[in-house]
Amino acid sequence: MMKMEGAQERPQIKGAHKMSLMNRRTGSITGVSDVISFDISEVLLETDMGMLKITGADLHVNRLSLEKGGIDLEGRIDSIQYSEVSDFKKGGETLLNRLFR
Repeated sequence: MMKMEGAQERPQIKGAHKMSLMNRRTGSITGVSDVISFDISEVLLETDMGMLKITGADLHVNRLSLEKGGIDLEGRIDSIQYSEVSDFKKGGETLLNRLFR
């Protein structure tokens, strides 16, 4: 029997994060808990493994399902970078302030 109590549910999901990339043009990511921002040159996601920043050109979100924790992307993918969620909350700055420096 599985308990559904906020913080206790997260550890059971951890490790379910998966990313597949085909020819730097299409990608599929699971374990996504939130989409922080996206535009044609950058997608910023919160995943079970930390923050994930994807940069490129002509990026489009083809499918987004936060209930299932999945996203499908298309476009030219130039870089994929992970960081800790706490890195975006340093020094009392808001996430938006750090993004638009």
